[in-house]
Amino acid sequence: MGDVHPPSFFSENTSMKQIDLVIQNKTGLHARPAKVLVNLAKQYKADIRIQHGPKKANAKSMVSILTLGAGKGSSITLEVDGEDEDRALDEIANAIRAGLGDTDSHPEPNGQPPPPKPAPVTSPPPTPGVLQGVSAAPGIAVGPAFHFKQTELNLHTTEIQTNLAPAMAQARTQLAHLNQQMKAKKLGAEAAIFEAHIELLDDPELSEAVQARITNGETPAQAWQTSIDERAATIASLKDEILSARAADLRDVGRRVLSIMLGAPETGIQLPSTPVIILARDLSPSDTASFDPERVLGFCIVEGGPTSHIAILARALGLPAIVGAPESILTLPEKTPVILNGNDGTLMPNPDPDVVERAAQIQHRWLEYRKFAQEQSALPATTLDGHHVDITANAKSVADAAEALKMGADGIGLLRTEFLFLDRTVAPTEDEQYEVYRAIAQTMHTSQGNRPVIIRTLDIGGDKPLPYIEQKPEMNPFLGERGIRLCLNRPELFREQLRAILRATPFGELRIMFPMVSDLAELREARALIDELTQELGTRPVQIGIMIEVPSAALLADRFAPEVDFFSIGTNDLTQYTLAMDRTNPALGKKQDGLHPAVLRLIAMTAVAAHQHGKRADICGELGSDVTAIPILLGLGIHELSVSIPAIPTVKALIRTLKLADIQPLAQQALACSTAGEVRALVKKNQTN
Repeated sequence: MGDVHPPSFFSENTSMKQIDLVIQNKTGLHARPAKVLVNLAKQYKADIRIQHGPKKANAKSMVSILTLGAGKGSSITLEVDGEDEDRALDEIANAIRAGLGDTDSHPEPNGQPPPPKPAPVTSPPPTPGVLQGVSAAPGIAVGPAFHFKQTELNLHTTEIQTNLAPAMAQARTQLAHLNQQMKAKKLGAEAAIFEAHIELLDDPELSEAVQARITNGETPAQAWQTSIDERAATIASLKDEILSARAADLRDVGRRVLSIMLGAPETGIQLPSTPVIILARDLSPSDTASFDPERVLGFCIVEGGPTSHIAILARALGLPAIVGAPESILTLPEKTPVILNGNDGTLMPNPDPDVVERAAQIQHRWLEYRKFAQEQSALPATTLDGHHVDITANAKSVADAAEALKMGADGIGLLRTEFLFLDRTVAPTEDEQYEVYRAIAQTMHTSQGNRPVIIRTLDIGGDKPLPYIEQKPEMNPFLGERGIRLCLNRPELFREQLRAILRATPFGELRIMFPMVSDLAELREARALIDELTQELGTRPVQIGIMIEVPSAALLADRFAPEVDFFSIGTNDLTQYTLAMDRTNPALGKKQDGLHPAVLRLIAMTAVAAHQHGKRADICGELGSDVTAIPILLGLGIHELSVSIPAIPTVKALIRTLKLADIQPLAQQALACSTAGEVRALVKKNQTN
């Protein structure tokens, strides 16, 4: 990513050290990696600065870092001056090279890339009367429009109720509460929004600027607002779309503190008693988090893009949303009946009664089906002709495990252990990991039985860097040192994780799964380490499996099968590698289809090999939640579908309507198709017959 200057490039007049680096994060120094950088810099006494072009920023100030506008590929210079400068330079440079813990700017709940950029506002609407924006979250909603407007805060006409310091302290408490609320809703990534807000609130340069203005005669409220406005304007002017969008975060924090100073009550947003579709120029993260989800059908917003917080939160909450909508939505009369189509980014005001009826029927059927499936979630997923399928959860925390049980999961088919390693500057200890694995095992050990937990070992590297693991720059990170390759190259890190898992095995039915295995040598080396540690710890043997996500593993499934206890097919990566398409590239989103016959043939090959050796073949990718794919996957002989937690009830309900005798020949027909589109048409035709 960047090379250290030779000694001659260091300043000879002072002790300051510097190094040139290149930002490799997909979205540059946006809020999350900036937060990691700031927290790391604050651990050192040295003065730490980052220069990007003519701009120089205090590395201990998040606002200062954001104003640099350093996007992906930007060249920066890290300057360190002080008593611990050598250690600071080395560790911060390594953290920047490793991506500052940035797995992605905002992981999507369904694992798909974000929607495309909004179409220009000048684009004509596709249908007369239909207002065109850009899809931010899928789904259809029918209901009355409700205009949301923030209360105006006037510094000149409102008396100050609270001084700045206590207002900031109260704001910090509120943000911590919102963070916990998001976590309670199982929205961990979204909770990080408010962690970043706390970091902005604690920014040293912002505090210095405010104090300087107060010293020059401004009131605390004026000094605060002016300082916020200046810095937000600087961030908003950045050319990088994602970085410039962070100005909204700063304004949100500023407004929160000012509201407290002016005595504005924090009563939440008052919505009508009947559910509505929210229309607004913009929504702050705080506004969005404050809505009662029982009274919101969807969102239509003028400003913001598909990476904005409203888009992220809407997708996480399962509500349809449009961003980049035309200004004319703001002139619609209150309670105007509208149809919000989050699938194609359109809003239809005053639709004809027959159109409303059709849309309402679709909406009603889906909501009723979802409710029915939830009520029946405890029932097993057994086909009409008696074939049982395990439906398990993709999880990443103790809270996820508890939620999966509520949703009727038969176990955890994929425990992503990366959550223990991300957003920190040092690796978790063996004991830290052990406590989490034990808690999850105990959660799944219920009175109804000991439900299995498949723990995937650390799947980090290349596209998912860690600040405390130094890796060389990679031109093709998806083809680089990641998954099992990285762990085998760092045996101490790998050994600690395996020890922690094995120590937790007495508390539940834990199984171990290795990611990104491409040949038998990798499996054998990892398995030998487990055998060694099992003997050392005196623990019972555990089932061991591998992810089938590399085509070579699928092609050699018959060779792998005798040496594993199960296969788990990761359809996201298997599709990516089979079709040679980057699954994070929005331009290829529609072509990234796991029902492509080439992918299906690899799945079928894996299932056949598993059956021949009496082993299981499961699915843990997003394809397992796709209603069109489920009949094909089961017809190919898949034993288990591990899906996102909210999808568990509806997947189980669908399986209870199928017959294995019908879907097995359907799956064979799918293998004979030429395109994914043909496969989907085949299933649709079969469903209507």
